Amino acid sequence: MKIAFYGSSLLSSYWNGAATYYRGILRELAARGHAITFYEPDAFDRQQHRDIDPPEWARVVVYPATAEALAEVIAEAAQADVVVKASGVGVFDDELLEGVMASAAPHALRIFWDVDAAATLDEMRGQADHVVRRALPKLDMVLTYGGGQPVIDAYRGFGARTCIPVYNALDPTSHFPVPPDPDFQCDLAFLGNRLPDREARVEEFFLRAAALLPDRSFLIGGNGWESKAMPANVRHRGHVYTAQHNAFNCTPLAVLNVARDSMASIGFSPATRVFEAAGAAACLITDAWEGIEMFLTPNEEVLVARDGQDVADHLSALTVERAREIGLAALARVKAEHTYALRGAQVDEILSTQASMLSAARLERA
Repeated sequence: MKIAFYGSSLLSSYWNGAATYYRGILRELAARGHAITFYEPDAFDRQQHRDIDPPEWARVVVYPATAEALAEVIAEAAQADVVVKASGVGVFDDELLEGVMASAAPHALRIFWDVDAAATLDEMRGQADHVVRRALPKLDMVLTYGGGQPVIDAYRGFGARTCIPVYNALDPTSHFPVPPDPDFQCDLAFLGNRLPDREARVEEFFLRAAALLPDRSFLIGGNGWESKAMPANVRHRGHVYTAQHNAFNCTPLAVLNVARDSMASIGFSPATRVFEAAGAAACLITDAWEGIEMFLTPNEEVLVARDGQDVADHLSALTVERAREIGLAALARVKAEHTYALRGAQVDEILSTQASMLSAARLERA
């Protein structure tokens, strides 16, 4: 099928944590015979910070963030068998959702793909005229980045016909163990952009742990932290390109995952970083959230912390041997159960099933 996918960016992970998620799933769909066109705006300096060139498995249309260019890419939705609007494009989000779904061909599957479902649902609860609430009756389905049954129930409660979580995963061709890099040497590393709904949790789980362990070394990577006051034993790295993720994960004694507020509250939403770290056989410490056992086993494949004190305690007790044991166990688990090959097969089956159901419904009406 021809898939028109309107998202934030396939080419750049700059202020765009969903990039590796899009790449992993869409590459697998292309391998299964689907023709992918990805539409992304030239915005937020992402094109100046590309991680990859346009891949051979997708046609990438980078359009100016103007009303005129928006109209042109919306019109192209009419050529697709599957039209996907992802959340969080960053510019013209409302206009894109309404426009591409209206432009879609009568036979096309219409999908909203929510990569921050908990936050979107919070907005929908407070806005009766929210664009997604208005669009749901006309959509064939909602796919989400995660969220488990709570997100499924919430979307169905708002009128979604179908809601299916498609979780993050590992691409073992891009994230894997590599030799350590002295630039990333430390006891604990954290990678994530500075966002309003994450900052307080980073203060608790990362910066508090650093303050509790002044004799240990800490490294923070990601955009926006340069103006943040931090303990003296914390180094700020700035943006870490995708090609550097393996060394960033492999070099420290341990790496930390900190969920955003909405994802932590609803659970069942492992960040991309969880699988990237596990794929590099890193020893991962994560903040506590419901559903972690679906993905990694606590104390065997991951260490779980309730607060900064727990992070400090884990790090104090951690030996190189124990860290390696946890990392290798996590790597084995994600390669067996959580790869993008498996997620791609899941989405391929979803599209096939939904297209068959839609075709049957049309024949019945005819």
